[in-house]
Amino acid sequence: MLRFLGIVLMMAMPMSSMAKSILVLGDSISAAYGINVDQGWVALLQDKLKMSKDHNDAVIHNESISGDTSAGGLARIDKALALHKPSVVLLELGANDGLRGLSPVAMKNNLTEITRRVQKTGAKILLLGMKIPPNYGKRYIDLFYNVYPQLAEELKIPLVPFILEEVALNPSMMQADGLHPNAKAQPIIADKIATYLFPLL
Repeated sequence: MLRFLGIVLMMAMPMSSMAKSILVLGDSISAAYGINVDQGWVALLQDKLKMSKDHNDAVIHNESISGDTSAGGLARIDKALALHKPSVVLLELGANDGLRGLSPVAMKNNLTEITRRVQKTGAKILLLGMKIPPNYGKRYIDLFYNVYPQLAEELKIPLVPFILEEVALNPSMMQADGLHPNAKAQPIIADKIATYLFPLL
């Protein structure tokens, strides 16, 4: 009887009072490559949520894989959505497409389809923009980076322009490979993303 009453009460609770599920679909930048997982921006963002008065019930599920591309994310998104049932998805993919010289058009198509599948569930999506090193040439770099603002405008979704803006050109905040932020940079990234995420919750 008590269990039955508990189920009834849970069903009667407004959605806003139930724990929010947040999904991060990303690559090595979100998977804390080269550092301890608890030092990564995703873990730090979870800490910020726990300390927040309004969002301390939110739980982040990190489905990020180092080396993943937009095609890999598209192949994984349905399972991740079914498993975690997120109210918000942070989409951080594309950098590996660029580093491999893959088609920006294909990348845009993949990110578009991921976004549509997320929106079909009723979840909100936050697009995390990335950039690639200058040695890829201006034309390709422009084609690559323009995918993010184009996608945000066409699908009417919020965009964090470049999540490594404050750290990418600072050697003291980057690992030896020059591509991945170190532990020192992670709080800055978490703070940047939090300013866009919190209004969505």
